[in-house]
Amino acid sequence: MADKKHVKFNGNLVFVGFGSVAQGTLPLVLRHIDMPKARIRIITGDERGRDEAASYGISYEVKPLTRENFHAILDPLLGKGDFLINLSVDVASSALIEFCCEKGVMYLDTCIEPWLGGYTDQAVSPSRRSNYGQREEVLALRQKFPKGPTVIPTHGANPGLISHWVKQAMVDLGRDILGHKDIPKTKAEWAELAMRLNVKSIHCSERDTQVAHPRKRRGEFVNTWSVDGFIGEGSQPCELGWGSHEKHFPPDGKEHDFGCKAAIYLTRPGASVRVRTWTPEEGHFHGFLITHGESISISDYFTVKNGKGEVIYRPTCHYAYHPSDDTVVSIHELAGRNWIGQEKRRVLTQEITDGVDELGALLMGHAKGAYWYGSRISIGEARSLAPYNNATSIQVAAGVLGAVVWAMENPHAGIVDPDDLDFQRVLEIANPYLGKVHGAYSDWTPLQGRHHPFAEDVDSANPWQFKNFRLN
Repeated sequence: MADKKHVKFNGNLVFVGFGSVAQGTLPLVLRHIDMPKARIRIITGDERGRDEAASYGISYEVKPLTRENFHAILDPLLGKGDFLINLSVDVASSALIEFCCEKGVMYLDTCIEPWLGGYTDQAVSPSRRSNYGQREEVLALRQKFPKGPTVIPTHGANPGLISHWVKQAMVDLGRDILGHKDIPKTKAEWAELAMRLNVKSIHCSERDTQVAHPRKRRGEFVNTWSVDGFIGEGSQPCELGWGSHEKHFPPDGKEHDFGCKAAIYLTRPGASVRVRTWTPEEGHFHGFLITHGESISISDYFTVKNGKGEVIYRPTCHYAYHPSDDTVVSIHELAGRNWIGQEKRRVLTQEITDGVDELGALLMGHAKGAYWYGSRISIGEARSLAPYNNATSIQVAAGVLGAVVWAMENPHAGIVDPDDLDFQRVLEIANPYLGKVHGAYSDWTPLQGRHHPFAEDVDSANPWQFKNFRLN
């Protein structure tokens, strides 16, 4: 692939964390951002990726960040106009964001993280330790830093690219259903388009079919991206954006008593809840409703209110994830251990022998039924495009690259959601690393094939109800 430089950057760039996603991102940063290697540093919590960093001649230090030491470690490395890419786990995003805003440093992460133990700290309410609660904590910093450096929390593939795929899907639907050729320019215009289209539910639907040798062993958690990150978010409360069309509030559902009120949570770990969904290659399947930032930001972004401030339209939005088959077995074992993570943990990379990752936005309820827009990439394609990547990590790395370039081109945007970025610019940068990027219509609904082999309690008159998607 041509080493096209998208942007020239004159500052320092620091990676915090150097697991599978960061290792996959570094080659893209070096390929497409015009800056000397000497101004890139890696600060991480363990030895993972040392050889990969050394192969590029990048400075690498093992210095785990804690609540007590992160100021002292990062302060000498970062100043006004620099960039911090946080791809770590167990390091509080809100603390790093406040640090960066104070110093005029741009910032990006792929997930809003708490300090170690924050996901499961029962001294903190499920509402406050949810992704919803952590997002509200970060967005509250807008008041303190209204004109600060560009800060983009939660921008990889999902959350991240998924928000831009939703917009591209809306554009396609607007053209095909309404004859609408103009692209919305503001949040209000995007929400109005979604309401006109009558999009009721949006899934971040993903099927990962990658397989590896050796297979998962007893007492081991394997995954195609961060094991620590997956166990953390899988143990968090199950969360989803809650649409205005919903008629059946979940019996284990809870509302938040603060913030934008665009989402709800269930009093269950996300990795224990399954939903029906669809992708073009896999067809219909069951996925886990893992909490993710896009579930909240997308529902919030497409909310329409009347003059009294009352919500008159909002889509339901949530993740529906079938990870690699060995990861599914790992989740089953994790649940049987009462959500105490396995001691052995392995990210599948070079040992992957076959498979694809199919990830996209599934928009449902409009006049054409269902429309999916996203990426399908195989392990072979991923390896041909960039080193140190599998079919999952390269989708995330492409999302990171797209957002980092956008931030460098727009360094004073303040704290923004992925939905606030220029979706066309980000996709222009990311698409070369995403394999087949396409849209597909379907007549699938969550009612298809129901009542076999037993009758089920469904709302047949309203197919796009969350009640009909949910399995347990």
